[in-house]
Amino acid sequence: MPIDPAKAIGASLGSTRFEWTSSDVLLYHLALGAGGDPLSERELRYATEQDLQVLPTFGVIAPNLRMTKAPKVSFPGVEIDLAKVLHGQQEITVHRPLPAQATATASTRIADVFDKGKAAVVVQESTVTDENGDPLYTTRSSIFARGEGGFGGERGPSTTVEIPDREPDTILNTPTLPQQALLYRLCGDRNPLHSDPAFAQAAGFPKPILHGLCTYGIVCKAVVDGVLDGDVSRVASYATRFAGVVFPGETLTTQVWQDDKRLLITTTADGRPVLSDTVLTLC
Repeated sequence: MPIDPAKAIGASLGSTRFEWTSSDVLLYHLALGAGGDPLSERELRYATEQDLQVLPTFGVIAPNLRMTKAPKVSFPGVEIDLAKVLHGQQEITVHRPLPAQATATASTRIADVFDKGKAAVVVQESTVTDENGDPLYTTRSSIFARGEGGFGGERGPSTTVEIPDREPDTILNTPTLPQQALLYRLCGDRNPLHSDPAFAQAAGFPKPILHGLCTYGIVCKAVVDGVLDGDVSRVASYATRFAGVVFPGETLTTQVWQDDKRLLITTTADGRPVLSDTVLTLC
C-alpha cells in the first residue's frame, strides 16, 4: 500500500503507560558496554545500584523495554515492509535527569512524512510524562524506508550541521563487542536484522548490523565520560542522523567540537561515517 501523507501526518498513535526499574537501566547500560572497567568508580555509577545515574538515551528505549517480538511499521496511512526500514534520525530532549525507576506515559503522533524520491521518511514524536503528569522528556525519531518514495509528498528540510573548520577538540575511540547486538536486543528491539544472518543478507547486508540506537547510546556515553566528566545531568538534548551501519566488533571513532553550549559530533567505524549531524546540547 502506498504511503498516504494526508492520513499519516498528525495521526495519533495513542498513549502507552510503561514503567522501568533500576534493573532495566543497568541492563541498558551494560548493553552499551558500561562496566568495562569494573574497578572504575565512574563505570560503577552506570553498572551498579549504588549512586546509579541514567544516561538520557535510556528514555528513547524505555517504552519498548518489554517488547519481545519484531516491530511492525503499520500506522495510519503507512504500511512498510520491515526489511526496507532503517532508523534515520533520533533526538531526545530531557526536561530533568531521568530517575532510576519510574512509571510514565508516552503519547505519540506522526509528526511528518517526507518523500525523498527513492525512499520515504516517517517522523514520529513522543511526549513522556511521569505519574503526576509532569514532563520527563520528549523524543523525535524518523525511519528511512527504502523504495517507498515517489508518493508525491514534500521532500522535507535539510538538517545538516556545519562542523567548524578546525581540528576537533576531542577524539574518542570506543570498541564495540562482537556480541553487542545480541546484548542490546534484550532492551526491546528484536528486529532480526540485528541477529539473524539470513535475514540480514536478504536485506542486503553481509551479516547482522548493530542497532542504530545502540550506536547512539554508546556515543552519548563516550562523550559524557570523555568531555563532561561523566556527568549525565549536563545533557539537555542529544540528536543525530544515522549515516551508515556498524558491524558488531568494530571500533567507533568520535570527534567532538565545542561550540558554546553545543557539542558537535561525528562518528565513524573503520573510516565510514555512521553518525552525522550530531549535536549534544548542554544544560
